[in-house]
Amino acid sequence: MTIKKLIAGNWKMNGGLAANEALLRALLTGVGQPSADVAVCAPAPYLAQVQGLLAGSPIDWGAQDMSAHEQGAYTGEVSAAMLKDFGCRYAIVGHSERRQYHGETDALVAAKAQRALAAGITPIVCVGETLVEREAEQTEAVVKRQLAAVIHAVAHCTSEIVVAYEPVWAIGTGKTATPEQAQQVHAVLRAQLAAATSHPERVRILYGGSMNAANAASLLAQPDIDGGLIGGASLKAPDFLQIVAAAH
Repeated sequence: MTIKKLIAGNWKMNGGLAANEALLRALLTGVGQPSADVAVCAPAPYLAQVQGLLAGSPIDWGAQDMSAHEQGAYTGEVSAAMLKDFGCRYAIVGHSERRQYHGETDALVAAKAQRALAAGITPIVCVGETLVEREAEQTEAVVKRQLAAVIHAVAHCTSEIVVAYEPVWAIGTGKTATPEQAQQVHAVLRAQLAAATSHPERVRILYGGSMNAANAASLLAQPDIDGGLIGGASLKAPDFLQIVAAAH
């Protein structure tokens, strides 16, 4: 069984009603019938707009975060059920910016992944090391620890998640792991998944550290890189479409 690659845009805290509409219309005009699965992860206030523009198209949509709680007195939080109401196929959990700026722990990220799956949403689970950790040769230990927490929480549903490897030192910095560096970590994650599920090939492992139109093809050519979680380049329709075209 051949699993399609996945190219998912992460808009982060960017966008506006007019800008979103222009971007999405340009994507719809240019995307054609893509070989890869394509998605955009938009800020929560815009999910209704995104759903309205993308419903019935080849482009799926998702959220950039979600609550670990089902419902209740959690002011400002957005639950998986709410995201499901707006047709979200994906939810990013454990992005390095959430871990860094909001103190999200491995256990919290795992709880969010579990909650997403229970609601029928595919979690895009982010793992990755900082520059200090890489220089201390801790990369493998860090990403395995982060993924292990999620595997432990979701257990037999492990084959239903998406993993995104995003070296923290390469996010928004313009630095990118070389295809070989990225492949090395992806292979470690694949082996970890193989030990945890009988269908490791079903789990797509995306690369998420400054993938852009110029480097996408060489990254996507690696055997264990199954797509990309795209930051800045997902806000420019020509760049994002070029990355989608490189994923086949």
